[in-house]
Amino acid sequence: MQSYTFGQAARLLGVSPDTARRWADAGRVVTHRDEVGRRLINGRDLAAFSGEVGQGAHAEDAEPYTSARNAFPGIVTAVRLGDVCAQVDIQAGPHRLVSLLTREAAEELGLEVGMRATARVKSTSVHVDRA
Repeated sequence: MQSYTFGQAARLLGVSPDTARRWADAGRVVTHRDEVGRRLINGRDLAAFSGEVGQGAHAEDAEPYTSARNAFPGIVTAVRLGDVCAQVDIQAGPHRLVSLLTREAAEELGLEVGMRATARVKSTSVHVDRA
């Protein structure tokens, strides 16, 4: 089974390595040491913990009910308004998401650079690459 360093785990969870270490020190995620003494997180343990982290974020933020399972909370980095359409860029941890929506929808939401927003992705075709 693959194991992850705190830096790798932090990138996958969208937090700082210090936050990942604090969670481990608090017993929220189990670690083990490799042959040279580095603390690592087992891949299965990290996968289970990432689900808990994701569910906890929604409960704290009082997210609306939705059928879209892939939510990416982040910050709006760009809003480009056209005559009919708008392009909104959101940086969610290491992920940059670009949404094309109507200008009317962007204006109703009051989207501006620097505000918090959540991109929701629902797709019938999702591709996975093995790292």
